[in-house]
Amino acid sequence: MSKELRPKARVAKGFRDVGPDEIRGLRSMLATIQQVYEGYGFEPVEQPFIEYTDALGKFLPDQERPNAGVFSFQDEDGQWLSLRYDLTAPLARYVAENTQGQLPTPYRSYRNGWVFRNEKPGPGRFRQFMQFDADTVGSASPAADAEVCMMAADTMEALGIARGQYVMKVNNRKILDGLLQVLGIEGEESAGRKLTVLRAMDKLDKFGAYGVRLLLGKGRKDESGDFTKGADLNDVQIEHVMAVLLNQPYAQTGSQHAVDTSVLESNALYREGFAELDQINALVTAAGYGPDRIRIDPSIVRGLEYYTGPVFECELLIEAKDEDGRTVRFGSVGGGGRYDDLVARFTGQKVPATGFSIGVSRLYSALKLVGQAKEANVLAPVVVLVMDKERQVDYWRMVMTLRAAGIRAEMYMGTAGMKAQMKYADKRGSPLVIIQGSDEKARGEVQIKDLRLGSELAENASREEYASQRLAQQSVPEAELVAAVKKALA
Repeated sequence: MSKELRPKARVAKGFRDVGPDEIRGLRSMLATIQQVYEGYGFEPVEQPFIEYTDALGKFLPDQERPNAGVFSFQDEDGQWLSLRYDLTAPLARYVAENTQGQLPTPYRSYRNGWVFRNEKPGPGRFRQFMQFDADTVGSASPAADAEVCMMAADTMEALGIARGQYVMKVNNRKILDGLLQVLGIEGEESAGRKLTVLRAMDKLDKFGAYGVRLLLGKGRKDESGDFTKGADLNDVQIEHVMAVLLNQPYAQTGSQHAVDTSVLESNALYREGFAELDQINALVTAAGYGPDRIRIDPSIVRGLEYYTGPVFECELLIEAKDEDGRTVRFGSVGGGGRYDDLVARFTGQKVPATGFSIGVSRLYSALKLVGQAKEANVLAPVVVLVMDKERQVDYWRMVMTLRAAGIRAEMYMGTAGMKAQMKYADKRGSPLVIIQGSDEKARGEVQIKDLRLGSELAENASREEYASQRLAQQSVPEAELVAAVKKALA
């Protein structure tokens, strides 16, 4: 192929390659999460990567392709298919498809896998990432919500995140919806303004109460001079929002505009939301989960598309330094909530459901930065060098003997000489190489070279000493190969 026609070797925008250390570390982390979920009685289930686009619910196809957000293509029969953007919508489809007694009620399951977002990538934001979900479908009890929160807290601690380094925050969408009713922001015609209010509330941690007030009012200008248009609420409406957001009486919201608390208290949705939070709080407190682990926080705004009741967010409170020495606080590594309407999209009947999703890649990055990622301690294989190409069968036998003894081993598969073979073993991180030339074969011996020990000794020995003493290399009878390798590895 001519140079002009060769494809450029490059990873697709928003995607990344993953190396062996991270893969093994992720496997270890996933095994820990699975152990906690299994201990709570949840069962594994798996849905495909691809669903009919209309089953995903949030996105529907237009004339050309579905709206931005999902990766989609058209099947040969003209139907639109999409890569899943989360694990919840496929679960809802699965439950709806198996409602004729095939599944127990409530149905408690967990699953992990890759999800895909056709969105603009950014630093640490990829178009493919892994989630680990657990859901209870078929229970309207606040106990199901409380259990999910307790399980998430237990998972964090099982992964080595100490108490005080994380917190599960709980809110209720009914409180927010009741607030919006009081503000008079309802109906399709107010959808944009409603989102502006909720997004402003979600910025409390980032901008503080003053910044949120600006976003609820005319708008906010940041340090660069960029202006974000606000929700254009009046002063009294803003104080209604701040009272809910700060979970304080109006007189303590930092404003002179005191308003009547009974306006909110008289709203049925608002009262129902707080009643559900009270039940959850009572359950987790009785189980020994104090506010240092699970706490009510009315500033949590998430899942505007489908959460219908309690919403949860797991926040890491750990602060660490990144590669440039800057202080980093990871924030949210998972979340969830109650979604009582998703299954009903298929069946027409309301099916209560609640669940929690961990952002696996993000959580692993956080654990790694603070030294809590359990890197799998896997030794690279012992490499048997090919000193005589006519004797490859002999080298194969050595490799098979080592493998049969439970030792990772490989025979060099290239065609280069000894120097290049040693360089290969060094790049692989191999602890040992096995050498048997014609002289060793005649004596019935093998040479075992300890690359790790050799590297350590070479730092403290002159070139002449290292060459003359043949440090970290020993000859052993071929029959004692396994025992000698085991001893060297130990």
